[in-house]
Amino acid sequence: MGTARDLMIVAMDAATGRPVTQGDLSLGLAGAEVIDLLGAEVVTLDGDRIVSRPAPPLEDPLLEQAATALVRDAPYEPIEDWLWRRGRGLAEEYMTVLQEEGLVARPRASWLPFRSTTWPTPVESPARQRARHRRATDEPVLATLAAAVGVRDEVPEDLPVPDDAAQAVFAAVVDAVTELDAVRRRRTIEDEAFANVWRGV
Repeated sequence: MGTARDLMIVAMDAATGRPVTQGDLSLGLAGAEVIDLLGAEVVTLDGDRIVSRPAPPLEDPLLEQAATALVRDAPYEPIEDWLWRRGRGLAEEYMTVLQEEGLVARPRASWLPFRSTTWPTPVESPARQRARHRRATDEPVLATLAAAVGVRDEVPEDLPVPDDAAQAVFAAVVDAVTELDAVRRRRTIEDEAFANVWRGV
């Protein structure tokens, strides 16, 4: 539990020195939520599909929001479809909630997250200590998700292999981030071509 929050804190933490794009992080957060929901036994996986299970309300409001957003009817939803649907604007939602909870201090110079070189900073708290500990010890789930969204370099080769369900989530996150990067590259090429036309190049 708490993987999505820990990923968000690690991404914001100045110690990482590696700002990540909002889109990549949102996809990673949606994947982390699946991991957390699996841990809370709110869902299981049937191949690449997320199968919801009856469960009491969750204490974490963000995770409860994720649980209520699940597709509850067969054939259920593939993980990658969930990442795109749930991930839309998800980093901003996490930022807002963490700020409301007093876990994030937003710099005065930056009124929009991810739009400035100055990132909001997690304040000292048990939540930050937990995220830092998981990062420092190369906890496999957080380390793999952080690498998938560009927060850190590749994970160590000797990292313990997570279970099959976690690996399915990781693979879906990597595929989605790769697809998003391809879209960004195409747009950049198209924008450059358009600009060249106007310049008469």
